[in-house]
Amino acid sequence: MKPMVIWLTGLSSAGKTTIANNLASELRLDKINPVVLDGDIMRNVLQAQGFDEMARKSYNYIIGRLAAALEAEGHLVIVALIAPYREVRDEIRKMCKQFCEVYVSTDLETCIQRDPKGLYQQALAGKIEDFTGITAPYEAPMNPEIRLNTSLLSKAECTQILIDYIKKYE
Repeated sequence: MKPMVIWLTGLSSAGKTTIANNLASELRLDKINPVVLDGDIMRNVLQAQGFDEMARKSYNYIIGRLAAALEAEGHLVIVALIAPYREVRDEIRKMCKQFCEVYVSTDLETCIQRDPKGLYQQALAGKIEDFTGITAPYEAPMNPEIRLNTSLLSKAECTQILIDYIKKYE
């Protein structure tokens, strides 16, 4: 398997982590052991603080540098991260040799309905500042390699689309 970075970006509750974990599970069945960098988990590991623009950009760059370093060491890296700023994603793309931007383009209304943590309701009530898609911007990718709308596609369909993409680079 050729090293690469599969970068899933989209709103909170769009399905990034679900897709990333399912993709990793399917790849492991084929004896491929990807590295998964999930935004929530990595935020805890790195003890990242703050959600304002500068804190988010800094955190996203750290994850991007880590993903690029892992790719350079021969790993297939799956990143599941809101990564709301197009400029940052474009800079991270330049750090990587093989970068696949996956826009999990699920609409805001679906994300609000799915929200397992109730974060959207808190943001809409003014209890959370700088919440992406509500009080903070999300800049959708202009030309992602892949676009997945999880309100239209199943987890299995999304995973197969990504597997087919990865296999093109074997």
